[in-house]
Amino acid sequence: MSDTQREPVRAIVASSAPARTKPSSYPEPFFSRMSGREKRPLGDLFGLSNFGVNLTTLAPGGESALLHRHTRQDEFVYILEGEPTLVTDEGEMVLSAGMCAGFPARGTAHQLVNRSEKDVVYLEIGDRTAGDEGEYPVDDIKAVLGPDGRWMFTHKDGRPY
Repeated sequence: MSDTQREPVRAIVASSAPARTKPSSYPEPFFSRMSGREKRPLGDLFGLSNFGVNLTTLAPGGESALLHRHTRQDEFVYILEGEPTLVTDEGEMVLSAGMCAGFPARGTAHQLVNRSEKDVVYLEIGDRTAGDEGEYPVDDIKAVLGPDGRWMFTHKDGRPY
């Protein structure tokens, strides 16, 4: 079979998927805050275009993202290992393996933080609705999903980073 006629990927061991080479698309000073996060994009391996799936590991002290909410996209997380703290604009809660949480668009701002001494591993699932924006209630940043599927970041007043 030639390279152009490769059999599509049907199943893998999730932890063997390649990690993203760039840990975050946030600009500094936020980029470095994501250094304790490793994402393995699983949905992309299978050619999924309607929703994304990541196998994510947070090292101790790691953050899943800045505290945020989406204007159009729903998100769902399922904890596989460890005890992350779910931080929302309504409070905090420690999660454990087998727990899950969902965040509808325009809902509660959220993030996971690993305040434990062991890695946290979870699945994150989100749709890829065009025209989405990320709102960040604590940090001076705004995100807009471009037509090319890449996030563009500005200060809340519109100035570029």
